Amino acid sequence: MWIESFEKLNNSEKEEFKRLANLLLSKTFVTRDYFDLKEGMMKISYDYRFVERHFELFSRYLSYSGWEISKDNQYGVISVENIYEYNRQKLDRFSTLLLYTIRLIYEEERERISLRNEIMTTTGQIVHKMITLNVFKRKPSDRELSEGLRLLSYHNLIQKISGVWESADAKILILPSILFVVSNEKISRIYELLDNNEEQNTMGRQEDEVESGIIRGEGED
Repeated sequence: MWIESFEKLNNSEKEEFKRLANLLLSKTFVTRDYFDLKEGMMKISYDYRFVERHFELFSRYLSYSGWEISKDNQYGVISVENIYEYNRQKLDRFSTLLLYTIRLIYEEERERISLRNEIMTTTGQIVHKMITLNVFKRKPSDRELSEGLRLLSYHNLIQKISGVWESADAKILILPSILFVVSNEKISRIYELLDNNEEQNTMGRQEDEVESGIIRGEGED
């Protein structure tokens, strides 16, 4: 029973367990590596290490509520998924296309940079990519950009390093958790759609698929 293992924790560890169980259910993803803004360098996440250290306890506890927890050691990503397909974060069309665009940037940059799982970009580069792909004819509004990027950040898919979200020179770190949101298969289909100049209509039809299956935790930004 999970409760027996839980009772073996000290008071501080019990509080951390409760906090991180709620964090996982809210944000869906916890990544091993993040950028420490104060020290200006990549560091290992305390939250990730705690969950990793007590992974079996988290797994047993969450399973009683119908949740599965997974850990990918290669990319350093811990995620949760509801086995009944409840508690899924719905994305509007703009956020869906924004997510796909960032995933495309991640894939393209990862081919050039193989030393790290994280990829650095800017809001300006994201917008330029969306226009280049003909996803949009002109720059989205600052509000759309800010709200869409904040939503993805909330679920630990990206991290803002500097600037304000809507600023062209805002630095954004794309985290490897994005690989577990949009699969390589979907990326291949997107490239095919773009090659056929069908992205506006077909990607719009794919929105329901994204809403029902990509970001599985509930949360507000």
